[in-house]
Amino acid sequence: MRRKDFIKIMATLPLAGVTHKANSLYKFSEELEATDKFPVLFLGHGSPMNAIEDNEFVRGFKKIGQTFEKPKAILVVSAHWETRGTFVTAMEHPATIHDFGGFPQALFDVQYPAPGSPPLALETQRIVSKADVHLDDKWGLDHGSWSVVKHLYPDADVPIIQMSIDYTQPAAYHYEIAQQLNALRKKGVLIIGSGNMVHNLRMVAWDKLDTAGYAYEWATIANEKMKKFIQNGNHQALIDFRKQGKEFDLAIPTPEHYLPLIYTLGLQEKNDELFLFNDNSVAGSLTMTSLKIG
Repeated sequence: MRRKDFIKIMATLPLAGVTHKANSLYKFSEELEATDKFPVLFLGHGSPMNAIEDNEFVRGFKKIGQTFEKPKAILVVSAHWETRGTFVTAMEHPATIHDFGGFPQALFDVQYPAPGSPPLALETQRIVSKADVHLDDKWGLDHGSWSVVKHLYPDADVPIIQMSIDYTQPAAYHYEIAQQLNALRKKGVLIIGSGNMVHNLRMVAWDKLDTAGYAYEWATIANEKMKKFIQNGNHQALIDFRKQGKEFDLAIPTPEHYLPLIYTLGLQEKNDELFLFNDNSVAGSLTMTSLKIG
């Protein structure tokens, strides 16, 4: 870390505990010196029950986590943290948030006690100039994060922060923020977008929950078009998702589960390899399609 950047960040720290935070920030920045470039993931997280079930999607998460070395830290953009403005969690010990209802007690009993990383939050704040990134000490890890990350790192031993989705901003804004996060890939940070490409809960076929691969025609059309755009590197078409027809409108009635995909694509570099997995449908109106880039 350059000295002038370190001084600039120091100015943002509260006076209480400033020495400790300064030392931990400097140590962390030293640990984040150049590494091999980390991949980027988009994980279709689906039902919170995936946190405690053993199914094809959970096995897909576990398998993909074995294809690269353990990161020094994780940054997650989850569909389940929408804010006005952009925030990153900056506490030492983020809480496990059970932000759902109507599920078995066993799901509410799950804790994912991974440490936070205030230094990574500060580093994220520093490198993003597209937005004013605010530090948050109240949110924690919602199920968009812990329900999937626990399958990658079950020992909860990798520091993790979340970045919120500013619901007032268009997809292009989020794409540009993601591009500014790219430097973290070369510093040992795994960046994950967690949502679903096709996500329409109002049209879920509840009587087809146990029918493997069941999908409405519009959901299949939307998912196939999305994959084609991704494979062809046509990010602009995905940014302009409201111009892609009625199938996209049904697939993305609200954008919060789709925008984590935009973050993942914004981090893609020219020569990054692309791998699709968990490419299957659930209950007609959901797809679990996931990506590994790089």
